[in-house]
Amino acid sequence: MRRRAVTLSNLPALMGLAFAAACSPGTEGAGSGDGTLEGRITITGSSTVAPLMGEVARRFEAEHPGVRVDVQTGGTSRGIADVRRRVAQIGMISRGLRPEEEDLDAVAVALDGITLIVHRDNHVATLSHDQVVDIFTGRVRRWDTVGGREAEITVVSKADGRATLELFLDHFGLRRDEIHPSLVIGDNQHGIRSVAGDPAAIAYVSIGTAAFESSQGRAIRMLPLDGVEPTLAAVQSGEFPASRPLNLVTFGDRSPPVQAFLSFAASERVQDLVEAQYFVPAPR
Repeated sequence: MRRRAVTLSNLPALMGLAFAAACSPGTEGAGSGDGTLEGRITITGSSTVAPLMGEVARRFEAEHPGVRVDVQTGGTSRGIADVRRRVAQIGMISRGLRPEEEDLDAVAVALDGITLIVHRDNHVATLSHDQVVDIFTGRVRRWDTVGGREAEITVVSKADGRATLELFLDHFGLRRDEIHPSLVIGDNQHGIRSVAGDPAAIAYVSIGTAAFESSQGRAIRMLPLDGVEPTLAAVQSGEFPASRPLNLVTFGDRSPPVQAFLSFAASERVQDLVEAQYFVPAPR
């Protein structure tokens, strides 16, 4: 299944237009007199969640032709900021809510985890917890130090504002300023392209995204984390050590189209889409 295209709109001018549209009467829409939903829904945030929401939006629009759903990426932090500013009606976040985010309401749509990836020609079978820390902090700079070929390691890390970075730091007990990357990326796709094009690279990305891209022939390979294979079964059972919920968040009252979309996105009617993106359906 092809992933639906999503857009990245960070320019201030476009943000201003989105804000004006979000605040104008009828932008979110409502139910018409005959019960038909009408309006437009803007969803922004996590690049991990966006491909799934793109597919969900396509199916939702087919059932509700009076509603248009615009899915944009930009990271978990953007999703939260946009709903608070009412630039977007729904934010996508690839983690749970924090105590300071009690003003938001969350709906879980799937479960995921983060995995280390290397080029498929990299023959290092596994890395210990300490070896990963040493690689990303710059104490180990060559693959032959950890049993690989003679090559300098290309360390690929996430930009600030990405939930994948936050989970990686939390799992390995690191601070942001301790990471010494060769390359800083935004979304998961950027990380996968970087590793697929560089036999000496290592990165951490969504399990679902990595599994999907690997199934499409991308030249990447997932490594175990703390000895646990990065599989959907391990995420579902809770065995995988770096698992996370994928949530949709809102701020304040929900319009009828937004409420309908959230209910649809968390229902069994899209479970096939969740599984096709190599995520685990959220418990219901």
